[in-house]
Amino acid sequence: MHSSPLAVLCPAVAEARTPAPYPHRTLRPAPQPAPRPGDSGRGLVLSFTLPGDVRSAFIGRTAISAALEVNGLAPYVWPATHAVAELVAVTARMSPGRELYVSLRHRDDAVRLLVWDQHPHHSDRDLATLCETRRRRALWLLAAVVDDWGGEWGACEAEPPQRGTKSWVVLPR
Repeated sequence: MHSSPLAVLCPAVAEARTPAPYPHRTLRPAPQPAPRPGDSGRGLVLSFTLPGDVRSAFIGRTAISAALEVNGLAPYVWPATHAVAELVAVTARMSPGRELYVSLRHRDDAVRLLVWDQHPHHSDRDLATLCETRRRRALWLLAAVVDDWGGEWGACEAEPPQRGTKSWVVLPR
């Protein structure tokens, strides 16, 4: 897919650097839900791969909306479709041209959304901080939607053997 250097958020990928970052929050790992007694673990489970292009946000929105409605989870459609669109658009700009993995789950009265991109962690501390800051700043709308819904979100480095960054959203009932 075509992507211009100006659309790239990561400073290591872009041809030009931007000024020093603003203060930011640090990335934190996704919470691990505790199993509930008698919980079979069954619920809505949807996973798919998208091209690393901002236009994939529309496909993500459409797939998530359809899956939620078909599974009787229509109240989640508005926040979940906004969340997936923001995550896909931003992660596509972090790793242009590389595939994105999207996962949607409904379990324990919450919708869990994960978008994994192939953007590697930077070994240079300043570059990693700048890259993380740009990702967070680009996700301001996601933060507002998730906060309004009473949920939580974050991003963390993928665990080996995978590489890249996992961004996640949890939307409670």
